[in-house]
Amino acid sequence: MTNLLQHVILHIGGQMTKQHISYSELKIFTECPRKWHLQYVEGLEGFTGNIYTAFGSAIHAVCEQSALGNLAPEGFPEYFDLAFLDELKSLDEKPDNKLIVEMRQQSRNIFDKVFPALESLFPNYEIFSTEEDIYEPIKELKFTRYLKGFIDLVVKTPDGKYHIIDWKSCSWGWDMKRKSEPMTTYQLTLYKKFFCEKHNIDPKNVETYFGLLKRTAKKDNVEIFRVTSGPRKVTNATKVLTNACTLINRGVKIKNRNSCARCPFNNTKHCTR
Repeated sequence: MTNLLQHVILHIGGQMTKQHISYSELKIFTECPRKWHLQYVEGLEGFTGNIYTAFGSAIHAVCEQSALGNLAPEGFPEYFDLAFLDELKSLDEKPDNKLIVEMRQQSRNIFDKVFPALESLFPNYEIFSTEEDIYEPIKELKFTRYLKGFIDLVVKTPDGKYHIIDWKSCSWGWDMKRKSEPMTTYQLTLYKKFFCEKHNIDPKNVETYFGLLKRTAKKDNVEIFRVTSGPRKVTNATKVLTNACTLINRGVKIKNRNSCARCPFNNTKHCTR
């Protein structure tokens, strides 16, 4: 096996699995190891997206291109419309035209508020990176596995601090339970850990935030809020990650029956109750 191939796959217990794990994979595995196995080992198609994920992808694209300096504010609507319609083409089911029109209009309520919100929270910030690739070894493991991810935006402020921001599109916002839910916030916690390791930055100089892009909110369509990612939380998030990787390494694929209701494989030939 070539070094390049070894970098992509591993032979584990007679099956092949990727040498990296993304945060979305980690969430699926903690939800149900059987679902993870069907999707990432057997290659079955799980959730493929809907009009709401298409909206989120298009909004992300506008934010990224604008942050890079490739897109002026007057170009936001056209760029979004093209990206949104392109995303819609890939969906299995054709969305309702009325909803498409509504979402295009809702996007206009978000565009002009994103960068004022950033400037208000981070005065005189500079863009450190956009869509930064994270592919770092999980050093706590006794075998080779990498955490793979993309950080939407990192800004640096004059005080020398770095601020990691992950954009999340939603309808009206998140309640406090959602904002503090471990498997939601651990994404940022792990991104901070591996960002610091990648750049050799003191974690004390890095803060993490979710940026909510709200489609249907009457006001405050952009909400950027801080997520604490101190040493204890980093330890807890890392433990969840390493435990999952260890179980995957052992070939564990048990079914979590508590998660069957919303699973695309439920009551199919691939996974019967």
